[in-house]
Formats: sequence, C-alpha cells, structure tokens
Amino acid sequence: MIRITGLTLLLLLLLFWLLAPTSAKRIQPKCVLKKSVSATYFYRPGDVIIGANLHLKTFFPVKKSDFQEHPSMLSFYTTLLPKNYQQFMALAFAVTEVNKDLLLLPNTTLGFHIYENKEIEFVTFSNSLSLLTTGNRIIPGYKCGRQYTLLSVIGGLDSTSSRLMASIFSIYKVLQLGVGFEFLQEERTIYPSFFRINPKESPQYVGLVQLLLHFQWNWVGLVAPETDNGEQFISTLMPMLKEKEICLAFTEILKSNEFANTMETFHRMFKSWFKAEVIILFGDSNNNKKIQMAFTMYERFKNTTFQKVWILTSHWKFNVVGPKNSLMVVKPFHGALHIREHARDISEFSHFFLSLDPLNPQGDVFLPKWWEFIFYCKIQKPGGILQKGKKTCTGKEKLQTVPHYIFERSMTGESYNIYNAIYAVAHALHATHGSGVQEDMMRLRKRISNVQSWQLLPYLRKVQFNNSAGDEISFSENGLGSARYEILNWVLLPNLSFVPVKIGRIDPGASPGQEFAINSDSIIWATKKMPFARCGMKKCQAGERRRVPEGEQVCCYLCDSCPEGTISNQTDASHCDPCSEDQYPKKDKNHCIPKKFHYLVYQDILGYILISLTLSLFMITFAILAIFLKHRDTPIVKANNRGLSYILLVSLLLCFLCSFLFIGQPGKLTCLFRQITFAILFSFAVSSILAKTVMVVLAFMATKPGNKTRKLLGKSLTNSIVLGCPLVQALLCATWLGTSPPFPNMDFHSLVGEVILECKEGSATMFYAVLVYLGFLALVCFTVAFLARKLPDSFNEAKFITFSMLVFCSVWIAFLPTYLSTKGKSMVAVEVFSILASGAGLLACIFFPKCYIILMRPDLNCKENIMRHKNL
Repeated sequence: MIRITGLTLLLLLLLFWLLAPTSAKRIQPKCVLKKSVSATYFYRPGDVIIGANLHLKTFFPVKKSDFQEHPSMLSFYTTLLPKNYQQFMALAFAVTEVNKDLLLLPNTTLGFHIYENKEIEFVTFSNSLSLLTTGNRIIPGYKCGRQYTLLSVIGGLDSTSSRLMASIFSIYKVLQLGVGFEFLQEERTIYPSFFRINPKESPQYVGLVQLLLHFQWNWVGLVAPETDNGEQFISTLMPMLKEKEICLAFTEILKSNEFANTMETFHRMFKSWFKAEVIILFGDSNNNKKIQMAFTMYERFKNTTFQKVWILTSHWKFNVVGPKNSLMVVKPFHGALHIREHARDISEFSHFFLSLDPLNPQGDVFLPKWWEFIFYCKIQKPGGILQKGKKTCTGKEKLQTVPHYIFERSMTGESYNIYNAIYAVAHALHATHGSGVQEDMMRLRKRISNVQSWQLLPYLRKVQFNNSAGDEISFSENGLGSARYEILNWVLLPNLSFVPVKIGRIDPGASPGQEFAINSDSIIWATKKMPFARCGMKKCQAGERRRVPEGEQVCCYLCDSCPEGTISNQTDASHCDPCSEDQYPKKDKNHCIPKKFHYLVYQDILGYILISLTLSLFMITFAILAIFLKHRDTPIVKANNRGLSYILLVSLLLCFLCSFLFIGQPGKLTCLFRQITFAILFSFAVSSILAKTVMVVLAFMATKPGNKTRKLLGKSLTNSIVLGCPLVQALLCATWLGTSPPFPNMDFHSLVGEVILECKEGSATMFYAVLVYLGFLALVCFTVAFLARKLPDSFNEAKFITFSMLVFCSVWIAFLPTYLSTKGKSMVAVEVFSILASGAGLLACIFFPKCYIILMRPDLNCKENIMRHKNL
C-alpha cells in the first residue's frame, strides 16, 4: 500500500468532500467492486497495466451553471468526435504489438485500462483518481478486489488536462505521458513523473514564421482561444512576427462564452476576418467547434462559402460532429495549410482497423457507438426496436468509404505519439532488468509484475529505439526528443473528398539550411492563386527601400528609390546598402558592379597623343644633338660653350623620356622615381642654361679694360653651376625619399564608377619644395638673361635664353592651378604636357635659330660674322 503523508491525506479529504454525494455514508471496510456510473472505460487485463484518460466525445452545456450544484449533476449535450477514436485504437494496437514481441517483454503481457472523459475537467479529474484505486470509492492507493500494477498513464492530450492529471499522478510518482506544457525550471521538481510525448512547440512557431516569409506575407490575421494555451501561443508568436516585420491585421480572442450572443458575435467575428487574406488559426477542441459553427452559420445566411487561406497549427483537428453537415464544415478550409505533428504510416495499424467487428467488440464499449456514428446506422440488440430513419448496422460496412475528414485510417500525429509512448514504456520496463537472456522466464515475469511505476523514471529518460516505421525515438529529461512537423495542404477534390497533401516539413534536426522545406508548386489555393497578403499595394522592387508613413504599422510602407551610391538587391528591403569601395551601383541601383581602373594608359587617345609628342620631341632633340656634333667645329656651335649645349641637349632628351614614367599603371618604382627624375633632370637643364647666361655676362664684362672677371671665365665656374644646382635638388629629393616617399594609391571616391590609380606624393611639402627650387633656378636664369638681353653678342643668345625661360616659367606657373584642379589621368596628362611644353620651349628658343643658321644659312656660320657682331 502506498504511504500517505499528512499533506496528501488533507488533500484527499478535501477531494472526498467535493466529490462525494451528500447522502454518502461513512466509508465501510467492506469493498464493493463497482465503478462510478459516470465512468466509461475499456479494460483488458495484463501483468502490468497501462492506464489512459482520453476523450472520444465532446459536450455542450444545456444551461449555464450557477456553481450551486455538484458538477456531476450538470446536463450536457454530448456528441461523438469520430477522429479521436483512433487514439483509443492506437493504444490498444501498440499494447497488442508489444505483447507479440517475445524479446521485448518475454512471457509478460501488458494490459490497459482506458477511461473516456468527455473533455470535462471534472470527469478527467475523477478518472485520474479512479486509475489509482480499484474500489467503488475513490481512494487513491487503496487496493481492493482486482489487483494490478499501474505502470503508466497515457493522457492529457491538451496542456490543460495534462497539468490537471500531472498534479495528481506526480504525488504518487506514477509515470504520465501526455501532451506537454511549457515547463518552468522549477516545475520539473513539481511534476517529476510527467513526460511529454508530443513535439516541442517552439519549432512549429519558427516554421510558421518561415512559412510566412517564404510566401512574403506580412499582413495576416490571428485567431486563438482565451485559454492558457492561446495566450502562450500569442505571447510566443507575436515577438517572432515583430522581429521579421510581419504585422497582424487583427487578433481575435475567442472567449469561453463566445456564442452567448450568437448574431452579435457572428457579425463581429467576420468583420475582423475580412481584414486579411491569410489567417493563422490556433485551435483546441472547443475552439474548433466554435469556428466550424461560425462557418456553418455564414453559409446559411450568406448562401456562400467563407473563403480565406487558413494556416492551422498542430492543435487543430477536423472533428465533424455530424455526418449530415460535414461537407459544409470542411468546405471553408479548402486550400488551408496545416502544420501537423510528424507521423509515419504503419501498415499493420490499417489492417488492425479493418479487422474491427462492432457486433463482437470484445469489451470495447466505444466501438459500437463509434461505428454507429460514422456509418449512420444502428446496431440492433436482441429484442431492441430500430429507430425510425436509421438502417441496421451489418458490421460489414467498409471503412474505406468513410471520408478522410471524418476519420483517417492512417495514423495521425496524436495516435503516432501514443504508439511510440507505449513502446517507450515497454523499452524502459525491459531496461529495468536488462536483457534477461540468462534469467529464468518465469522469474523475470514475476519481477516485472512487481515493478513500481516510479522505478521506470530513470530508464525512460534514456530510452532510445527505432520503431516499426523506422523512426528513431528517444526520450530526455522532459520527454520526446524529436520535434518534427509536417506541412499539409487540405484539398477538396471534385468528388467531394477532402484530403491532406503533404507539401513540406519542419525538422530542427536536419542539416543547416534544410530545417524548413516546402514545395510551393504543389499547393492548391482556395483563391485559385497564391494570395497577396500584404498591407501595401505592391512590393518594393530591387533598387528601392521601404518608408513607413507616420502612424502606420511597419508593414504598411511606401517605396522610395535608393539614395545615390547605395543599392538594394532584394524585394522589400528596409534600407539601402552602400557598395564596397571598389564597386558602384548600376543605373537601376539593384546591383553593385566593379569599378574600372582609371589611369593614363598607352592605348588611350590621350596616351597616344602624349606618346607621339614625346617621341617626336625626342627625335627632334636627338637630331639637333647630331647636327651639333657634326658641326661641332663651326663657330656657331663653339660660341657660348658647346659643352653646355651638349649637356642641355642631353638633359632635354632625358626629360622627354621621363614622360614615360607617368604613362601606364602606377607601380611602386614608377611612383618612387617619376617626380624625382623629372626634378633632377630639369634642374640640370635649367642649370646649364644658367651657366650659359652667366658665361655671356662674364664674357662681356671681361672685354672691359681692367675688369677682373676674366679670372672667373673657364670650365671651373660652369662645372660648379651645372653640378652644384642639381646637387641641391638631389639633396631635397633624397630628403623626400627618406622621410615620406611617394607611393601608389587607389582613390575610390573622386570619380563615379572608377578607381583612380595614382601616385601620392607622400609629403606634399617636399613635393612643392622641389617645384619651388626648380622655379627659383628658372627665375634666376630668366632674370640674368633678361638683364643681358641687350649685350652685343653673336646671334644674341641672351635674348633667346630670355624667351626660352619666359616660356618655361609661363608653362609651370600655369601648371600649378591646372594640376590641382584635375583628377586621375587628366592630372597626369597635365604634368606630362607641362614637361613636354617647357622642354619644347627651351629647345625651340635656344637651338632652332642656330640650326637654321647651320642648315639654311651656312654663309653666316663664319668667324668674321661672329667677330663683326662682337665689335658692334
């Protein structure tokens, strides 16, 4: 006998006071094996018993209760739920199959004791206590008459009844397997013997959100009952919808007395439902009846079917309460999407159903009533009178002819869970005594018969096996380990059969990215095509972003084009994203494309022009140098120091060639040397011109009597000028290289759609210092030449140098603002053109007149002519 604590005894006394009739007498020691008149049960003996507390019928109160009478005195209108009978048969089938397996429980049989609770909490409570006793009084733990071991209880196929039953069976540590409710951490200790046999709810909600995202629906309705389950569903789902920016057109809470004022409720309900094309329906058994009743009323009053796309949760079942109006009930759900618990078809189960004989039910008190209901006939009892309008049941009626929405022959999710739960208990019982290979069979049977329910708890937490359908079943601390769901599409076929078609699945245990799968093409929509369940009139296309007007929900948005420099590559983008630095938006702003590299290339037209000019000037300079070398002994070449002329020509040759450092893709070496080479070479050129000018001035001053400047004339002065001035420039360039040298750089932002490949100066100060020094040399040279322009000289070289330096300075003065105002290859072209123009100016002004004399007027190229000019 189970030990009863003081707290338990106090609880039991309270229960007796509530449950016992007022005329009840004091409990007598004598036992009478008589069950309560309110209990309907199906019993099959065995060595150990599996209890069950299921519901096959539903009820409607005939009158409101004022809570003054005992619950058993209330009047109800009851009707059969034909689909629920499968749960009874799933339990009986599983027990039968376990008993056939001689390896699982050798020489031991399972029995069952199934109660029907009519979905009434009082009856559920009473049946649960009845499973704990065997007498005519409800005394848990008191054994009288028939003795059996209650191994576990299957029951609580909704969270309310599960919690109610758990509060009873957890006191006595009787193993309960039912539909789970979300445990808090501390509740695990309150209900230690409760195990969930249905999948976890959370993957279903995640899959529901993924379903809406898959079809791009963001404006849906939500209908749920005013129960703990409904409130939990709403509180769990709404944050998930908000996170994915899915809005609710309405939230309909169906109250327990929803149909007290039928017409008012009817109008209010459908007024809300018309706000959305897609409606999520969280249904329990009571909620299902109300929804189906509302559809029946709508069709009768409007003479048309209420047609929406419904998304049904796993709690929803098509329980038709009467064959006559069954089609009217299911028609509104044509095209509905149903997330239902995973189940595998077990062929033996179908054969088990086909073997049922309502005329010989073998103790099954539920079978005859169920058979009469689905075939709309009456089983004739001996001496009984057949009701008018009903035919006699022959027992040969075909289950195959029963519509699918009235009864499913293949296992539903609930039945599949019960089937697996029975096997889990059997495997746990087997594990309590090992394999038993070395045990005596009779001894093992005796030990299993004496096992207590609480002894199975640690073993059930570790159960893992493959069922007959090939699914792996495992239990953990809280119950069933798997959380798989199927997505069905309910279709009303032309032959008026209403069938589910599997179109997808939700499996959190699948490989990443495969947790949610759906075949959209196979869906039959109630609205002929997929509904446009969106608040806005259109989706924002790629290249646009959403803008929510003030006061509107986030789903009711307008579409604006993306700002410049940004793109959106998906529909209904909440914002536009900038392209990476090396990319830029297409014209439609829906895609980023790589930017083109921008630099002065040889194949470009500008490149061709500069190369042509460079090569032309190089060849002209080389030709002049050749002419001077050929006529090196003529007076005009020897005048004004022909060595300086050679240095100037070679410097100009190299200056023209350094233009090639600026053309082509910038590299580390080209960036390092292009500005430095240009600066030093032009320093040589300007220094040689300065030396020429100084020599002209000194030569004139030396002709005056008594002037000591004759001592300065000679190669030492010219060499000092030609080498000293470039040396200063070289020191500046070395300092530049040592501190912050030029380097290649990519400018992503200056030009649209292009990346400028350029050379950064490194130190702008050093760059301008080099230019300033070059300008200083040119200015000094220009000043000296300008002052000496009227001195008597052969061919007036000082005047030509003045013109050449005027051109040189003009070019580089114009260079600075132009260079700073351009970007990319234009900037490089400006510098190359300045190099070529200034070099060409020096070449033209200084050497073209002499070449003219040498080539065209050789008669002027004589010593007498030179002396005559000097004597003037």
